[in-house]
Amino acid sequence: MLSLDPTSYDKAWTLLGIERATRDSDYLASIVSVPAPTRRTLAIAVARLRGVAVDGILVVAPEQDAIQTLAELSGDVPIVAVASGPQEVLSAVAIDHYAGAAAATRHLLELGHRTVFHIAGPADRTSPGARFAGWRDTLVAAGADIPLPLVGDWSADVGYELGCRLATRTEVTAIFVANDQMAFGVLRAMFEAGRRVPDDVSVVGFDGVPQGEFFSPPLTTVRQNFNEMGRRGLELLLTEIEVGRDGRVRETIPTELILRGSTAVAASPALSAVV
Repeated sequence: MLSLDPTSYDKAWTLLGIERATRDSDYLASIVSVPAPTRRTLAIAVARLRGVAVDGILVVAPEQDAIQTLAELSGDVPIVAVASGPQEVLSAVAIDHYAGAAAATRHLLELGHRTVFHIAGPADRTSPGARFAGWRDTLVAAGADIPLPLVGDWSADVGYELGCRLATRTEVTAIFVANDQMAFGVLRAMFEAGRRVPDDVSVVGFDGVPQGEFFSPPLTTVRQNFNEMGRRGLELLLTEIEVGRDGRVRETIPTELILRGSTAVAASPALSAVV
């Protein structure tokens, strides 16, 4: 396996899902970490795996440039991308980020909130783009105003900083945050500003980290099924190893909206958001 930046929550749990899946197969998994993927570092990593005669390679969470490079470097070794964004050159298994974001936004609108504010992930990642699109398109379909999104970096401290900015705006009654860590920062910012969650502001995260259940209030979130993604990714790779496949295959894993105490019916009509 190739792991690109294994320090983040979703990548670490994706690796664990793949490792669990290999326990029921006749294959062993070897992990090569590439924290800073460039053409040179990827070439070294692929050469290392080819040097131990691997039958196939699973690459975890590659960005678009890395995907193209890996497709060129893989040669005759089958390679499958897991947790990747939209792309055409490698077979892939990915979470349905778009549908998950749409479900989170729709949930908040159905609670009576006039619109939903958004704290997005970094613009250079593929999954935040899909989450952003799911949020935006759901607001458009509902005829709701589309507030300008704030862009974070996945961390709780930046979520806190952006949450402090939103806490001063009385028209903010619902926030969809692109990951749980930033959402935790938002919860603290609202508490310190005297904005009660969920009485004054409803908050939804994305990922489904286990700690979210034990915050006050417990965080409503979109859960990713990392075990299923790992299992399906391994199955897809084994198929390519054992029987081959014409063309590229893309499989999508659904998300699950987990309802907890951080969302509630809007207490009063919200003011229209500024577009």
